[in-house]
Amino acid sequence: MAKEVRYLKSFYWKDYLIITLGLVLFAVGFTGFIMPNQIVVGGLGGVGLLFKYAFGLPVFVTFLLGNSIMMVLAWFILGKGYVFRALYGVVGVTLLMGVAENLITEAIVHTDPLITSIIGAVCSGTGLGLVYTRNASTGGTDILGAIITKYRYISMGRGLLYIDLIIVSSSYLLFQSLEKIIYGLIVVSVMYYTVDLVINGARQSVQFIIFSSRYNEIASHVNSELNRGCTVLEGTGWYSQQPQKVLIILARKTESTSIFRLVKRIDENAFISQSNVVGVYGKGFDQMK
Repeated sequence: MAKEVRYLKSFYWKDYLIITLGLVLFAVGFTGFIMPNQIVVGGLGGVGLLFKYAFGLPVFVTFLLGNSIMMVLAWFILGKGYVFRALYGVVGVTLLMGVAENLITEAIVHTDPLITSIIGAVCSGTGLGLVYTRNASTGGTDILGAIITKYRYISMGRGLLYIDLIIVSSSYLLFQSLEKIIYGLIVVSVMYYTVDLVINGARQSVQFIIFSSRYNEIASHVNSELNRGCTVLEGTGWYSQQPQKVLIILARKTESTSIFRLVKRIDENAFISQSNVVGVYGKGFDQMK
C-alpha cells in the first residue's frame, strides 16, 4: 500500500495545474473545432465521434465506458503505478468532455472545415503534450500507445498515430467519404506532431551523473519507483583525496523531473550533472540498427 501512496504523492500542485490546463485545451480543441465539422480523428475521442454520429451517444459517455475498460488493461499490463498516475487525467478528461459538450454547441471559428479542424488539432495536441510531460494520461488509446512503446521503441506520438489510422479509416463505413478520411488523417497527423513537439521528443534521452553519500538509497529508489537501471562507479575526490561513489543513470528526458525530485527527497546536498545524449541503444531505449 505504501508504494501506491508514493505514486499519488509523486505529483505536485504544479503538475495538477499543468495537467488540468492540458485537459482543458484538449476538450476545447476537440469539441469547439473538430467535432462540429464531423471529422473523425483518432483515439477514444474518434471512437466517441463515430458512436455520436451513428447513434447519437454523447462523446463523454464513450470516454467513461472506454476508459473503464482501458484502466483495467493498464492495471494488469502497465502496472498499478501507471493507473494511479493516469487516474487524475482519466477522470478529468471525462468530466471536462461532458462539460464542454454542453457548453460548446457550435464551432468556435466559422471558416473552412479543414482549417478549423487543424486549429483544433494544434489545440488538442498541445493539451495532450502538456499531460504527457507530467507522466499523466487521458486514458483511452493512450494506454494502448503506452503498451506499444513498452514493447516497441517508437515515440508515443507515432504509436498513437498507428492506432488512429485504423480508427479514422473506419469512418468510411459511416460516411462513405474519402474526403472525410483524408481530412481526419491530416488532423491526426498535425495533432500528434504537436504532441511530440510539446514533450520535446518523447524518445530524447539524458544522462545523469550523481555524487552522493547516500548513493545506495538513490539507486534502490530509482530501480523500484522509476523502473530505471543505474550504474555505480568507483571514483576519487581529488580535492579531498577520498574515495567517492559515482552514480550514472540513463533515462528519457520526460523522466528528468521525477529523477530530480527523487534525489532531492533523499539527499538535498547531492551533486548532479544532467546532459543530453545523442542516442541510447538497448533494452528500454532504442534498437540498434
